[in-house]
Order: sequence, then structure tokens, then C-alpha cells
Amino acid sequence: MSETLAIVVGGGPAPGINGVISAAGIEAINQGKTVLGILDGFKWLSQGDTSHVLPLNLGHISRIHLKGGSIIRTSRENPTKSPEKMANVIRALSDLKVRYLVTIGGDDTAYTSSQVEKEAKGRISVCHVPKTIDNDLPLPPGVPTFGYETARELGTKLVENLMEDARTAARWYFVIAMGRSAGFLALGMGTGAGATMTLIPEELGKTYSLRKVLNILEGAIIKRLSMGKDHGVAVIAEGVAARLDPKSFSLVKDAPRDEHGNIRLAEIPFGTILKNEVAKELKEMGIKTTIVAKDIGYELRCSPPTAFDRQYTRNLGYSAVRFLLEGGSGAMVLFKDGKTTPIPFTELMDPKTGKTRIRTVDVHSEIYQTARRYMIRLDPEDFRGDRLSRLAQTAKMSPDAFKKRFGEI
Repeated sequence: MSETLAIVVGGGPAPGINGVISAAGIEAINQGKTVLGILDGFKWLSQGDTSHVLPLNLGHISRIHLKGGSIIRTSRENPTKSPEKMANVIRALSDLKVRYLVTIGGDDTAYTSSQVEKEAKGRISVCHVPKTIDNDLPLPPGVPTFGYETARELGTKLVENLMEDARTAARWYFVIAMGRSAGFLALGMGTGAGATMTLIPEELGKTYSLRKVLNILEGAIIKRLSMGKDHGVAVIAEGVAARLDPKSFSLVKDAPRDEHGNIRLAEIPFGTILKNEVAKELKEMGIKTTIVAKDIGYELRCSPPTAFDRQYTRNLGYSAVRFLLEGGSGAMVLFKDGKTTPIPFTELMDPKTGKTRIRTVDVHSEIYQTARRYMIRLDPEDFRGDRLSRLAQTAKMSPDAFKKRFGEI
């Protein structure tokens, strides 16, 4: 009987998952291996259940790279939460006679993958494929996680449509973009569409007040009005909410969390809160404006992948299997400049937390600085001379009062 390779998908969906499954499965089959798709991530394995599997053959997987979603589905089940669950995973994989394991997922799944490899003690060779539309796994600069480019492309088109709607209907949109720990997706969407402004957590610091966020948004609206523009679109990374000082935003403290302990940011009505607060405070200044809150995230996750992600995921899936069959284990596969480079799990871990390191936007990079230069936001130059006078007049304040109110940003 041939050796078995299993494929598991964890975390949220991302465009291109099926491309990895297809490429990995085809290469393994061509090398004489049996291929199993493990259904629903680690959900059933964590219970020791071996019945939820899908034997994969060429007929199943030869064309699935064109489609979004995951033919073996996914879940956020976290077997690292208890020794019992992890023992169940190892036992279930052993019962299925799995010799090789390809995991597909983000930072949480990468950590789970590393723990499976550790607990298997050489009986199962493990390789992880980095997947997330957040683009926040610790890859080299300029190397995206698969799914990000497709999500950015579709997100950009949606923001473009909202920009035209904002101009036509004389309103503002506050677009909350997915990105739990990093602002890559928000920045990519905002820059790609030429949105009025983008706000990401990296530029604000480790923690900050809701007041600071409100001032940034209100300042942008006032500046646009001073330029004769009564509309705009602000793209805001959902991660901005995660770093808010709980004293100024109690919803963060009380927010529900997923299996990995992450705040379920999609369940916090952050855009609505910002919309209501900004509209109220502008009204108190005598400025009437219509603001609409819009979340963009779930619409992006199961989109059919672009040509970039189709080719990229084929390279990743093939490389993962070749790495395993050539005797490798305990690494995340990286494809850069036409070459495959495995990154050992030990290099992915943050020594302080013991979990997978997170990549964030470098606000000192030219990419961010260029994006920032084309945003309409209050800048230091706006607090001097004629600019200050014009802004203060728009806000119906004295120049000194305007400085006092918005000088922090």
C-alpha cells in the first residue's frame, strides 16, 4: 500500500486554497502517494474522528484551482488548547496511516502545524503553506501570502465603486477592511483605489484613544470641505479597533474571541460606532454630513483567484510536496524569485509569546510614505498660516481652538 499524504486547511478562507490542494495533490499522486483531504480543518481530528476525510484523485482536483473557497472546507478549531486534543490529532493521523501532512493557513494554523510536527516525533513529516488575505505572516518584504493579491484586487474595485457613489450622492463612506493584526489589506485597497485616506494600526502606536481616531477622521472631512469637496472614502483596518485603549473603547475588552484567543473583530460594530460619533461631533460644530459604514472582508475571502494567485499557489503546493518527499519536515514553504525556500518553524516563532510572529506594515518604508503623501488628512503644515485659518473657519472654530482640538494628530 502506498504512503499517504493528507491536506488540512485551517483559519479563514482565502482565494487560492484550491490551487494549493490541486497542485499538492497532483504531485503527490504522480509520485505514487495516496492523498486524503481532511474535512473541516482540525475539527474532527481533535476529536479523534477519522471518518471525515475525502480521498482525492485527479478527477477531483485537476481544475479546482480556478475556483474560490476550499473543497475540503476549513475551521478555526485549535487542537493546541489541550494535550488531549493534540493527542487525538496524532492518533487520528496515525490511524489514517498519514506519513506526510500539508497544512494550509495563517499564523494560528502555522503554530498548530509546528506542534503536530513536534508531537509526531518524526512519524509524520509536516510542511505549512502560508495563506491569509491579511498578508501578515513573516515572509520576506515584497513576498505576499497567497490570497492577498486577489483580495486586494477585488477590494480595490469595491472601494472604487463606493468612491463614485460618495461623489454622486455627496456622502462619506467609512470602509472597515479585514486585517486583525496588520494594515496591509486596508492600505492595498485604499492605495489601489486612490481612496481619500487610509488608517492602519501601525501608524497609531501600540495603544491609543478613540479620541485620536475620531480626530483623524473628522480632520480629514473638515480638510476636504475646506477644499470644496463634500464627499470621500476612508478605508480603516479593523485592527485599529484591536489596539484601542479599553478605557476609551470598552467593546474591545468585552469582545468575543475565537478558538485561538483572537478578538472577533467582525462582531464589533466598529464602523457604525465611528460613523455615529463623527457625525454627532461634526453636527455639534455646525457641519452636516452623511456617513455610511461599510465592512469589506467576507466578500473577498472566497473570490476566484486572480492569475497571480493561481500560478503562485501551484508553485506553493508543488514545492510543499517536493520538500516533504525529499525528506524535509518542520517548515513553512516560501516561493521567491523562482525558487523554493523552506523556513523552519523555529524561525517563525516569536520567542516572547511562543506563537507565530506577525508581519506588520513598515510605516517608514517608501511604500507607506508614498501612500500617505496622497491621502487627504491633516498634516503639520495645516496648523500654520492661511491653511489653519481656512480649516478653522470650516470647522467654525478659532484657530487656537482648532489647534487645541486636532493638534494631537
